Amino acid sequence: MAERDVDFDPTGDGPDWLQEMAEPEPPRKKRRWRWLRWGFTGFSAIFLVTLLWLIFTAPLGRSLEPLEEPAMLFLSAEGQPIARRGAIKDEPVDVTRLPAHVTQAFMAIEDRRFYSHWGVDPRGIARAMWANAQAGGVRQGGSTITQQLAKTAFLDGERKLSRKAQEAIIAFWLEGWLTKDEILSRYLSSIYFGDGVYGLRAASRHYFDREPEDLTLAESAMLAGMVKAPSRLAPTRNLDGAQARSRIVLQSMADLGMLDQQTASNTASATLRGSRASLPTGTYFADWVAPRARSTMAADYGVTEVPTTLDADLQRIAVRATINANLGDRQVALVAMRPTGEVVALIGGRSYKASPFNRATQANRQPGSAFKLVVYLAALRAGWEADDLIDDSPITVDGWSPRNADGEYRGQITLREAFARSSNAATVRLAQEVGRDRIVRTARELGIDADIPDGPSYALGTGGIPLIEMTAAYAAVASGRYPVEERGLADGAGPAMLGRQAQMDSDEEWEPMLDLLYAAANEGTGRRAALRTQTFGKTGTTQDNRDAIFIGFAGNLVVGVWVGHDDDRSLGNVSGGTLPASIWKDFMSGALSVDGTRGPQLPRDFRPLPPPSERQSPIPEDWEVDDGVLRNIFRELEDFFERL
Repeated sequence: MAERDVDFDPTGDGPDWLQEMAEPEPPRKKRRWRWLRWGFTGFSAIFLVTLLWLIFTAPLGRSLEPLEEPAMLFLSAEGQPIARRGAIKDEPVDVTRLPAHVTQAFMAIEDRRFYSHWGVDPRGIARAMWANAQAGGVRQGGSTITQQLAKTAFLDGERKLSRKAQEAIIAFWLEGWLTKDEILSRYLSSIYFGDGVYGLRAASRHYFDREPEDLTLAESAMLAGMVKAPSRLAPTRNLDGAQARSRIVLQSMADLGMLDQQTASNTASATLRGSRASLPTGTYFADWVAPRARSTMAADYGVTEVPTTLDADLQRIAVRATINANLGDRQVALVAMRPTGEVVALIGGRSYKASPFNRATQANRQPGSAFKLVVYLAALRAGWEADDLIDDSPITVDGWSPRNADGEYRGQITLREAFARSSNAATVRLAQEVGRDRIVRTARELGIDADIPDGPSYALGTGGIPLIEMTAAYAAVASGRYPVEERGLADGAGPAMLGRQAQMDSDEEWEPMLDLLYAAANEGTGRRAALRTQTFGKTGTTQDNRDAIFIGFAGNLVVGVWVGHDDDRSLGNVSGGTLPASIWKDFMSGALSVDGTRGPQLPRDFRPLPPPSERQSPIPEDWEVDDGVLRNIFRELEDFFERL
């Protein structure tokens, strides 16, 4: 064996290669201990911070507190429930007062060793891991009831390791400060059961119309089974799934000896019994009144009843009138209110489920000629009279030339005829003479808050105004007082509001305006809406027939109807005097038979124009076969076929 040369080393440390052999590698145990030390330090920091947070900011009774925004149960004017809005949490439960099968059902499916562990169950975690490994995915959870209470009462839903560590610490803390029965009571009082329902008491009332102390075995099993996936297993949405899950709960109870196998097998699945569960959680009307109702409420248990002005019978008639209309792919909106502003029926679209956007309150659509109410009322206030003449001939203002819808110009006509025929040229000329300031001031006094655009076209209703706002302006004329505030809550604001209103002058503005509205609805563009009782109203059709409106009043109702497309497409040959007027008449015919024909208190000396059969038509008697006559014939034919 050859010897290796070794150079002389004066230091005595030996050559470099010998030193390298002599130096030991860093031991792996030290690195392992270093990681353990860091992990322990991190856990200790989380533990200390969480403990301090619990001591100073996390009260033990948090899970028993009511929701900050309680649920609202909207009632019609007759006291009938019409919709429910918001989450429900009722008074806490005491497990010592519940039947044994209620608590056993939850423990059997959620935490079978609840009364024997200290907040975290290692055996349960191991069992869940084994079951998930066999299933090839997450099928079971290892969280205890105490951990679930810690998560729902004190933490968010983030899936992070730090959050799980906090959950375990809080669970130990809860176990140290509360008894097992207190923990279970808090858990059952706060857990989510789907349908916006929190807590066992709210769930038993919501789904089964009974108190939790009276729950049957089958009902207990169904509620316990929902906890895994409350939104998916809510029996209102998935009764078959909820019943199948309840069978698993019953079998788990049998496996643990909580009940015998025969009882588990012979127990029929529960079915829904709660009347609350059938109520819609959203409607066009509920969405409209909810913000104002919410602003007056404080945190509370259960459901807060909210009386509204909605008339259940009139709402059904409104739904029927819009369903029966030949809408095609068009959208529709309807607002019915009293002359004092109480909304009694509201349709915001063809289907709330398909589109909750409220076209009666949220859509700023052009009212078209329905805005002429404001222009002519301003003229009457300025001293004009219904029989005064206005020139109905072509006019150009700032390079803009409005056209009459029928293409005809009739020279000198009265304001009454100009309004009834909805002459655009005469209206723009009248607006020029009255002045924009007077017209805008009149609009504001009638309660129209929407922006009114600059330029002469504003007189023809080219500014976007919500249908409900425009209908309230007509209500002001119907009542003879202004402004009228549209409202949906039965909070007694009506009589108090009347004291803050101004009254129209009967001779100068109110009676002449009623005369114009009567002429428009009975002989003018809105004649398809004429009823057997006194009818007042005005049509509105925007450029290229993109919006069609009829707003009017009869009896004790003021009603606005809009038809259009959400994408602003043309309606073709539909105008305010066709489909909207027909829907209006259909609704009013049914509504007045239910609501009566009592109308606003008209001036004592008010004499409306004679009925159509007794008065001279604005259309000349010596008709010639021209385009105007053909259009009238086609309108009558359309009316005939619509009635068929």
